[in-house]
This record gives sequence, structure tokens and C-alpha cells, in this order.
Amino acid sequence: MVEDFIHEHSGDYKRRALWEALPRRMMYRTFRQIIEHLLESGTIALDCTGYVVWIHNPELFAQDHEREDLRIR
Repeated sequence: MVEDFIHEHSGDYKRRALWEALPRRMMYRTFRQIIEHLLESGTIALDCTGYVVWIHNPELFAQDHEREDLRIR
């Protein structure tokens, strides 16, 4: 639920406002753990003003994954 909401509203909310805008309520501690996991996995990022932004792009990864010139040798 949180991932889908962030994906749809990328860059619209800061952390606290995002938690308050979720369609279903959840404990803030659980929300923080989800956000930390998404940050560590590279799915989301926080911009310089604190807004939560979706950065995961599987299509771009799949496209560039096969390129030999981008491989680490």
C-alpha cells in the first residue's frame, strides 16, 4: 500500500504528510520502518527539501543490464 501510494504521488509529500495522507491508517513506527527499507533498497529517495520521491525504474534496469559497455570488469 505504501509503495503504491508513493509511486502515484512521487514528490508531493514529505514523510509525515505522506503518512497522514495514506488511504488506511497504520502506526507511525511501522511506516518509518517501511520508509527506511525503501530508502536502503534504492526504491525511493528524499530530495534536498525532504520530499519523498520514487526512483525505482525496472524498465531502465532491464534495458541497461545486458549492455556489455556498462559491465564492471
